[in-house]
Amino acid sequence: MRHFDVEMSDLQNQLLDMAGLVQKMIQAATEELVSRDPNQIDTVLSLEEEVNIQEIIIDDKCLKLIALNQPVGADLRFITSAMRINSDLERMGDESLNIAKMSLDLIKYPEIKPLVNIPKMIEIVQNMIIDCIKAFNTSDSELAMSVLSKDNEVDALRDAIISELKTVLIACPDSDTVQRDTDLMFIAKSIERLGDHATNICEDIIFMVHGKDIRHPRA
Repeated sequence: MRHFDVEMSDLQNQLLDMAGLVQKMIQAATEELVSRDPNQIDTVLSLEEEVNIQEIIIDDKCLKLIALNQPVGADLRFITSAMRINSDLERMGDESLNIAKMSLDLIKYPEIKPLVNIPKMIEIVQNMIIDCIKAFNTSDSELAMSVLSKDNEVDALRDAIISELKTVLIACPDSDTVQRDTDLMFIAKSIERLGDHATNICEDIIFMVHGKDIRHPRA
């Protein structure tokens, strides 16, 4: 096997490892929110540091592969897609940290009401992320395309959550309710952004496999 092929395989494995770290961050942030466990933020913070380091290492590897090998065609598409996927994974880590920080503030107060739509939203997004990672690992553009169709479902749940929280706020506009409502709205938006990053990755996978850019518009 050529040295270049070995380096490309290593790049793929590094991205998969980074995706695994991000999944752990999302799981810990979710556990903190749903189980009201403040200790989970330590896990998120530790993993975020690893993700940030990996982002720099992967970007550097991509640039060296381009500079030293001058790839073309499918190889070049893979490397450029890897750089964009790397960026989206790092941002998913940032959103997971945002969720963990807002959850830490939220769980200081009693629950407004049992969480229903937010756990549903998290479950859909987690499945989207699992599928987009699998699609990247297997170059499965059909699986990547199926992830895109779930984005509207996530958006609809976010809108329903925000509408419900606005109703609660109108009915009980005291300072504690305002704080809890605000935290939950931002958490819902961060979860929705996780879904957006998963769709970005799937769009990159489709470009990587077919050389077709479907980002603007997705049609």
